[in-house]
Parts: sequence; C-alpha cells; structure tokens
Amino acid sequence: MPTKNRFAKISVILIFSTLLPLEAFADGIDSLKSFYQNTNAIRAQFHQTVVDGQGRKLQEVDGSMQLQRPGKFRWDYNKPYVQQIVGDGEKVWLYDPDLNQVTVRTISKALGSSPAALLAGGKDMDKAFELKNEGRQDNLDWVQAIPKDKESGFDTIYLGFKADVLNQMELHDSFGHVTLIEFNKLERNPKLNSQVFKFSPPSGADLVGD
Repeated sequence: MPTKNRFAKISVILIFSTLLPLEAFADGIDSLKSFYQNTNAIRAQFHQTVVDGQGRKLQEVDGSMQLQRPGKFRWDYNKPYVQQIVGDGEKVWLYDPDLNQVTVRTISKALGSSPAALLAGGKDMDKAFELKNEGRQDNLDWVQAIPKDKESGFDTIYLGFKADVLNQMELHDSFGHVTLIEFNKLERNPKLNSQVFKFSPPSGADLVGD
C-alpha cells in the first residue's frame, strides 16, 4: 500500500497525468488501462518530492512535462535542480546545466520496465509489469506496478487515479528513496509542437552514453 505521505525524486523516468474525474471505474487496474488506451498526449505541470528511507526530505522541485506516445516526452525541472529530459522516439537525452553534461541512451534501454514505460511506452504494460490493485485511499484508486526487469532501478511503482485520470505517482527505488510526483493543470490529448521533442546538445557540453 502506498505510504500515507507520498514522496518523490528526479529520475529519467518519469511520468505524466491528468485531472478529469468523470465516470467511476471498478479498480485501479481498470483505471490504468483506460488511461493508457485513451490518452495519447499530455501536457502538465508537476510537483516532485524525494525522501529517504527515514522520511527525511532530500529534494523538492516543480516543473513541466509534455508527452506524445510512443516514446516522445519532455520534462523540464526548475530551480534549484534544473534538468531537462527529452525523449525523441529513438533516444533519451538528459541535460544537466550545472555539470554542463548531456547523457544519452537509446529509448529501449532508457525505458525498459521504468515508470516512463507506463506512460510513454508503446508496448503492452502487462509484459513489463506485474499489476496489483491497492484499493482506494485519499479519494484515489491505487494500483501497484512491479517491474519484471529487476535491473530497472525501481522496486515498485504506485499510481493513483481519479476515474481514468492519473493524479499521482509514487516511486520506490532500489536505494530506499521514495519519490512522489503530483500533477496539476494537466491537458489531455493536446496538440503538441513536434519541435519540443527534439534535442541538440549545447556547444561545449560533455556527451556521455550510447
């Protein structure tokens, strides 16, 4: 069951959601599958918090995200933890201005059984995750997604829905950290500019990865 006070952290994984409660769904898994089937694009703002295993807050940051299935997404993290993560459908780029460094990976390696695969991936989620209903808490229907790939870096992921709209994600990583992502001002299936999913490494930045 997700913790009562859910928390979150910056990760290349990422994830994205909505706030449109309309019809009632039987459970969290039904809500997740309906969300996945009926949402092809998302634009939203988010608030992300990370705590350690003792509940101490490690990080808190706001940002914005855009998503276009399959495999295209953009996450912009604001100060004090400025980062930019862009998936162009073939590769995922992570730019850290403080380090002046760009990390790049192929989309298949970057997504795998990660939270991003639940949101931006194009494959059947049942192949990448074991799904379990977690009941209703705080007016949200919760589902647990356990990555089948043990190298994903995450032990488990919780998703909270209002009807078929994703409202929160809670990520438990292999280091004992817990990340909470809360979405707001979300637009479902907006028309997005394809240019936002293109990335060119800044001049002089170190390039590492695939």
